[in-house]
Amino acid sequence: MENSDGVCVDLYIPRKCSATNRLITAKDHASVQINIADVNAEGRATGSFSTYALCGFVRREAESDDSINRLATEDGYLKNVFSYQQ
Repeated sequence: MENSDGVCVDLYIPRKCSATNRLITAKDHASVQINIADVNAEGRATGSFSTYALCGFVRREAESDDSINRLATEDGYLKNVFSYQQ
């Protein structure tokens, strides 16, 4: 919700899981949010990063490592690492 000045005044804004697009509720204490930093050619962090949020369901099903690999491959952080298992 926004006030008359256009400022967001909600007390809680839910996140979405990067792997499944499920809403991460306030009671999902198994969820994690991981920031992957961008680095330059020297290996130093540039100050920008990509954020991945994983819900407790993905972690409970032991799919978090595959999900991070898939998302990082899509964003260009990894190459030829993700292999989808059917």
